[in-house]
Amino acid sequence: MPAYIVAYDLRQPGRNYDPLYAAIKGYGTWGKVTESLWVIDSASSAVSIRDHLTGFIDKNDRIFVVKSGLEAAWRNAMAENEWLKSHL
Repeated sequence: MPAYIVAYDLRQPGRNYDPLYAAIKGYGTWGKVTESLWVIDSASSAVSIRDHLTGFIDKNDRIFVVKSGLEAAWRNAMAENEWLKSHL
């Protein structure tokens, strides 16, 4: 199943974004890489994922979804190194 990188900027300080985090985790296989960047596995398209997650953010928040699969490098990721190696 393809892996997608999901990044966002949440621009409303103090707002509860737990529903967004739950929606991301709802894809089943996920890893939190940094504070605002996740990797998920999904059979959906990037557009579909973006459209779904847009329902959990404000109009002025930003979201970016890209299909992974070429090459990656990281340092001090929040997700386990082995998980990232096997899912990116």
